[in-house]
Amino acid sequence: MAVKAPWLGFLFLVSLWGLSSPALLLRRLREHIQKSQESSSLHLGIGLSQGPAAVPKQGWLEQPLDPFNASDRRTFLQRYWVNDQHRAGQDAPVFLHIGGEGSLGPGSVMAGHPAALAPALGALVISLEHRFYGLSMPAGGLDMAQLHYLSSRHALADVASALQALSRLLNVSSSSPWICFGGSYAGSLATWTRLKFPHLVFAAVASSAPLRAVVDFAAYNRVVARSLTRAAIGGSQQCLAAASAAFAEVERLLRSGPASQAVLREELGACGSLHLTEDQAELLGALQALVGGAVQYDGQAGAPLSVRQLCGLLLGNGGNGSHSTPYLGLRRAAQIVLRSMGQKCLSFSRAETVAQLRNTAPQVSGVGDRQWLYQTCTEFGFYVTCESPQCPFTQLPALPFQLELCEQVFGISAASVAQAVAQTNSYYGGQTPGASQVLFVNGDTDPWHVLSVTQNLGPSEPVLLIPSASHCLDMAPTRPSDSPSLCLGRQRIFQQLQVWLKEIKKS
Repeated sequence: MAVKAPWLGFLFLVSLWGLSSPALLLRRLREHIQKSQESSSLHLGIGLSQGPAAVPKQGWLEQPLDPFNASDRRTFLQRYWVNDQHRAGQDAPVFLHIGGEGSLGPGSVMAGHPAALAPALGALVISLEHRFYGLSMPAGGLDMAQLHYLSSRHALADVASALQALSRLLNVSSSSPWICFGGSYAGSLATWTRLKFPHLVFAAVASSAPLRAVVDFAAYNRVVARSLTRAAIGGSQQCLAAASAAFAEVERLLRSGPASQAVLREELGACGSLHLTEDQAELLGALQALVGGAVQYDGQAGAPLSVRQLCGLLLGNGGNGSHSTPYLGLRRAAQIVLRSMGQKCLSFSRAETVAQLRNTAPQVSGVGDRQWLYQTCTEFGFYVTCESPQCPFTQLPALPFQLELCEQVFGISAASVAQAVAQTNSYYGGQTPGASQVLFVNGDTDPWHVLSVTQNLGPSEPVLLIPSASHCLDMAPTRPSDSPSLCLGRQRIFQQLQVWLKEIKKS
């Protein structure tokens, strides 16, 4: 149970200076917020004592590298965490927090959902880190031969195997109901675990789960634009117009020659020359991700910028009394994000991005950029674009530019990506997965909610759409500043679990 991963000494450590591809920048932003929230939770009194009764407890499971080939004896060590301080007996419910495309720390069982629900329901709380992320890294690096064993289907097999192994290790009764929790991609995994293993998993809570894979995720920026106009979170039509004007000015400067490009490079934190169109697209993509990130993580502890703060900057309300322009506001926003995340650059050259993504050494720091890119190329797509006239930011980077990364890094063609996305939707059912006893939770300002389930599919597939809530906000630790709608949303999650658990007791 408490073995150590023997290969940890060989890991290649990567700085948080990061990459500029829009999706990767958003992943780094999410990791930054999660670490900030976990750190805050620990400071509020969650102890990490190392004694025999330490809570939380860290453990390792030996899992098959290829669960679909019984003759393959290779294994890897998968990390999990346990919080048993609220467990009400051997047949108490078990809350399994499924990990996604990043590291899972002790906060995964100590703060936020499902930990907040555990005391009232007497639940045992466990979290399971996703293969190939965090410290759950198979030996052998991240070359293509290894990445063949990285997929959502492998992850689901890990969950099923872990559930049975942990039942034995932790003396869980066969009558204990297991409920899966997950946010974002992990929310999809929670749904699919209930779909594929209904005999093992009793129910699931899927927060901000993008259940429909899509190559061209143009709807992302449409939601971002709409959210920038919402007065409830500090937006306005003027803010949206200012964002559009700021991007127009960046594009004008990019077209104005080497001198203007050098100024942009200095002011916006671009590392490398902006002479090449592909490097300009990297910068524009990073700026889109900056604005998108303010919307996606609006109001969350650890987020560098809220929508209200971003709009204040774009509209010249920076607080120094001097006249400002939307471009200067965007420049200040970029500086705030860089400083908050400890990053050196907002964007790199395209060549450097490709070179870093081709690095096959296992990475502890960072969210697992190469791994997640591989999953988007082979399963999900999710490429955020801004090509339609309704997108107010910029017409770059276009979809072909993003799909080229799959070809340049992995040799995977655009046609193969499209085929893989279609297969994913066929295998899991897209936005009509057909899994019973799954609660789909979303916030209506979150750009990802358009790929989730936001309308009831039936009495056993309820939905909860929280007004003015951002990505996975219901899973974050509670704060005094939480809105009434967020508090009510969390209460409804608790009530739904109560209903389901009462039903299983009756039966």
